[in-house]
Amino acid sequence: MFYSATLPTATEGVDGFTATERIHAISSPETAEKYGITADAEAWETRVLHYTLASIFNMNPGVSLYVGIFKPAAGANAFSEIKQIQNHAGGRLRQVGVWNGAVELSDTLVNSLQSVRTTLEAQNKPLSILYAPKVSDVTALPSDLAKIGRNGVSVIIGQDGAGVADELYRDAANAAKASVSALGDALGAVSKAKVHESIAWVESFPTNIAVAAFGDGKKYRDLDDAVIEELDSSRYIFLRTYDGLAGCFFNDNHTLDVPTSDYAFINDVRTMDKAVRGVRTYLLPKLGRPMKVDADTGKLERTAVEHLITTGNKALEEMAKAGELSGYRFDIDPDQNILATSRVRGVIKNVAVGVMRNLDLEIGYATSV
Repeated sequence: MFYSATLPTATEGVDGFTATERIHAISSPETAEKYGITADAEAWETRVLHYTLASIFNMNPGVSLYVGIFKPAAGANAFSEIKQIQNHAGGRLRQVGVWNGAVELSDTLVNSLQSVRTTLEAQNKPLSILYAPKVSDVTALPSDLAKIGRNGVSVIIGQDGAGVADELYRDAANAAKASVSALGDALGAVSKAKVHESIAWVESFPTNIAVAAFGDGKKYRDLDDAVIEELDSSRYIFLRTYDGLAGCFFNDNHTLDVPTSDYAFINDVRTMDKAVRGVRTYLLPKLGRPMKVDADTGKLERTAVEHLITTGNKALEEMAKAGELSGYRFDIDPDQNILATSRVRGVIKNVAVGVMRNLDLEIGYATSV
């Protein structure tokens, strides 16, 4: 999702983005260019969009991608366009990147983003939102945006400090100094990763970024360690380097939930979303079926319950075999009065796959080994 006042002009007879057709499936960089999204487009925002799409495909050439270009909100942004693009895709989107690089980050905006996520989740169409705001001064970003329940939103504040991104950031057309953002690399990495994998996995998700920097142009290497630690503790996602290792990498895959939450990281949210979708997919055909009850107690008959449990566990079994869960259990308490409620309640219990975020080594001399 891209907020821009200008729509690209399509070429080669392609029906492009219009006032009434603002969402299109984009299967490749070449397809994007037919829609007028080119590296030399007249509008600065369109050139940024081209860079972002190129970054997505560089990270994950096999991504299934929809692009929506919307007018910037005149007032408070409710981000209802996220619902539009998810509905346009038939609920198939698992994550959405939102570029709003001309607008400063605020608690109100994050609230609106999380509200959209909550609404879609209630409609059985959950997705993770990667949000790229304007970063005027990385050292002055709010440190209190992470709050209980903000598990659907992650904020990307990183940017390439060299190459195309840096040229775009310093372009004379960018008079307002909107952030270009590394949103493309982040969205490409998340879409490529299995649901239980963190995009901060160094050997699996190196970025195509040349110089780790932030959305205000400041370089990662120029900031004090205390500032970097504060940004990480505030649960922002940015680019970092490691001494002795070439390349730029993501610091983590935070959501804006609190660190103690089960959903503090994108991989935790995606894993649970997949589990819920999978169990629902297997059980949905059972909706409306007869459910026999025990004539003596009026509660659910055990054989009917066992059938539903076996069916629901199939999705979790598939995830465990794929390495996405360490363990699982779907269960239904037979002590339910379906005759009174017409409702059956089940419980999904997952044992997550851990992520090694820190590695502590001890060393010492010994007389023998």
